[in-house]
Amino acid sequence: MNIRIVGSCGAGANSFYKNINKVSFIENSAMKKEAAFWKPLSDETVQCLLCPHHCIIAPEKRGICGVRKNEHGKLFTLIYGACSSIAEDPIEKKPLYHFYPGSLVLSLGSVGCTFRCDHCQNYSISMVRPEGLSLQDISPDTLSKLAVDHGCRGVAWTYNEPTIWHEYTRDAAKLVKSAGLYTVYVTNGYIEEEPLKDIAPYLDAMNVDVKAFHDEFYKTVCKAKLEPVLQTCERAKKLGIHLELTYLVIPGLNDDIQEIKEFCQWIGEKLSTDTPVHFSRFHPEYKMTDTKATPTSTLLACYSIAKDAGLSFVYLGNIAHGDYDNTYCPSCKNLLVERYGFSAQIKGLAQGKCSRCGTAIPLRVG
Repeated sequence: MNIRIVGSCGAGANSFYKNINKVSFIENSAMKKEAAFWKPLSDETVQCLLCPHHCIIAPEKRGICGVRKNEHGKLFTLIYGACSSIAEDPIEKKPLYHFYPGSLVLSLGSVGCTFRCDHCQNYSISMVRPEGLSLQDISPDTLSKLAVDHGCRGVAWTYNEPTIWHEYTRDAAKLVKSAGLYTVYVTNGYIEEEPLKDIAPYLDAMNVDVKAFHDEFYKTVCKAKLEPVLQTCERAKKLGIHLELTYLVIPGLNDDIQEIKEFCQWIGEKLSTDTPVHFSRFHPEYKMTDTKATPTSTLLACYSIAKDAGLSFVYLGNIAHGDYDNTYCPSCKNLLVERYGFSAQIKGLAQGKCSRCGTAIPLRVG
C-alpha cells in the first residue's frame, strides 16, 4: 500500500502500514459521523461552531474546510478515521524542541484546512476534499499499538489542519493517553474555545503556526483572521498544554522589523518569555513560487529581536545546522540539548534543571 508523504515532514513511512485498509471515499462509509460543535438554524441550515469561521451551511453544502457537511439539517464530519498521510517522525520535525527531545512520534494527517494559504507546503492534501484522494481508514484504537510497535513515544496530528479532525482526534487522543503515550497537535490555531477545552485534557502539546502579526496578511494570504489564533495560544497556555510557536518568515510580507518586535512583545506579555519560538526560513511553494527564499540575515535579525525582547528560547529553522538549533541555559549558557538535523542529545539537564547552575528549564523529558 502506498502511503502519501507530504512536505518536508514525511520521512520514515514503512511497509508496516500495509495492514491499514485503503478505501475510496464514499460519503456513507465509516468515515462519516455526526459532528460536534454546531447548531441548527432555520430551513435545515446549520452553523458550525468548531472554528472562528462559524460557517453557515445550507443543506447538502460544506463548510470552508471542505470536510464538514450539512445533510438534512445535521452536520457531519466526512473524515472520521480518514488518513491521507502517516509516518514515523522525530519530534523535532513538528517542530517541538522542549517536548521529549529525541523521541519518535507517529504522525498522521487527513485532508482539508480552515485556511487557504498561498504558500502552503502541503497543499496536495490541505486543499482537496475527501473524494479527491484514496484515504486510509484508521480506527482510533489502532494508533497506540502502531506507535508502540514501532518505537514511537506518542501520536501527532499534523500535515494538514488537525482541528477539523476534532471528533476523531478527541476519541483517539483519549485512547492514546490511556496507553501512556503523549499527544500532539501541529496546527494553525484556528479553533474555538469550547472545542479546545473539549480536547485539552487529552492533548499534551501544540505547535501553533503564527503566520504573521498583522491581520492584513491573514486576510489576503490565509483567508482568515489573526486574533483567534492569538486567543488559542493564550488559552492553550492557561489549559496547561505545552506550547511552542513557529513563525515562517516570508520576505516582503511578514518580515517587517516592527512586526517581529510586536510579535515577540506579545509572547512575553501574554504567554511567557520561556515559550519556545521557531523562526523558520521560507522556500517558494504553491502560489508563491515567485517569492524569494528568506535571507539568513533576516532570520538572524529576528533572532536578535526576540532575544532583545527577553525571550529565552529562540530557534531558527530550515537553515544549515548551527548553534541556533541547540538549547542553552538562559542563565549560564550551559549547553542543555544539542541537535544536529532532527537528532537531539540531552547533555546539560538534571531533573529538569541546568546541571551547571540549577536554573529550572521548561523542557519535558521522560
